[in-house]
Amino acid sequence: MRYYTGKGDNGYTRVTESCPLKKDDPIVRALGDIDELNSALGLACANITDGHLEEMLAGVQNTLFIVGSIVASAKKDPEKGKHIAGKLKELEEEIEELGATLPELKKFVLPRGSLGASCLHLARSICRRAEGSCAALNMPDNTVGSYLNRLSSFLFVAALYVNKKEGVEESNPVY
Repeated sequence: MRYYTGKGDNGYTRVTESCPLKKDDPIVRALGDIDELNSALGLACANITDGHLEEMLAGVQNTLFIVGSIVASAKKDPEKGKHIAGKLKELEEEIEELGATLPELKKFVLPRGSLGASCLHLARSICRRAEGSCAALNMPDNTVGSYLNRLSSFLFVAALYVNKKEGVEESNPVY
């Protein structure tokens, strides 16, 4: 099996059966941001020891493939949209679950701490960029945007959760 084709050497790629897109096309950029986010989540999983949280993140990684397929088609797919809407509700429940274990947040926190938490903070910042890239596409509905928006909140809470579980105190900015 060959792991390369060379077909993208001319600056174009195919993301679906549609016509080729330039590699700097907004759809290709959004897909790259989603792929980078998914890779950052893999890095986070490799540095987290909490099996339940790792399971949550694996679910997110799988959902990001569906998000990518919606972005690649750049059109509304009602069935995929319904699935993402269900995953949005799931994320909200997971935010509540993890958040219930945390003290009330009274100050901003710096994106740091344990290795696992730092990876989650990095994934959160990539998620915010992916959300902006997808918003620029003006897709027919905002299911993808809503999911990515909630995902960035989930990743923030997950980072705080990991720091707490690992006994790492949050750092606050000095200004």
